[in-house]
Amino acid sequence: MCNDRKNERLTMPLSAFPRRRRYCSHPRAGANCGRAAGRGFTLVEVLIVVIILGIAALAAIPMMSSAGGVQIRSAANVIAADLEYAKSMAISRGQNYAVVFDKNAESYRLEDQNGNVIAHPVKKGFDYVVDLANDGLEKVDILDVDFASTSKVTFDCLGSPDNGGTVSLQAGSVTVTVTVETVTGYIYITD
Repeated sequence: MCNDRKNERLTMPLSAFPRRRRYCSHPRAGANCGRAAGRGFTLVEVLIVVIILGIAALAAIPMMSSAGGVQIRSAANVIAADLEYAKSMAISRGQNYAVVFDKNAESYRLEDQNGNVIAHPVKKGFDYVVDLANDGLEKVDILDVDFASTSKVTFDCLGSPDNGGTVSLQAGSVTVTVTVETVTGYIYITD
């Protein structure tokens, strides 16, 4: 007999069991009792979003303010690489190659021993002329160029410059110098 009653309960439909009532303490909850009465955000959710936005803003502000610093580093690296390229071309071809700077136009060019601008090795069909403003480095100015009182450095077939010197760059308050050593032609960047 006990087993029969147990089986009866298991086969009873769920509607036969009484429902539990939910009691809300909020006086205006009404029919929405048990569900979100309003569709707004909690104070905790709003605070979390504000904190996340604050952290993102703190991370973005230094990036925006250091654009000049990034550009001056890039410009110094490009100039140093182009000086190295002129030196390696002089060594590999056995003839003089020069880098001529024009600080008024914020540009420079690479020339062969006849004074002709060489072709750019990457930009096919273009001369090897680098204009800082047109190449995305508009915040950088060529402050000074001094290769024994000229704005030109020429590398011979051994990679030695005719005279050493410096190229000074400025972006805002940051100044960087690219130096070519006199005898060795060693090229380095200093702050």
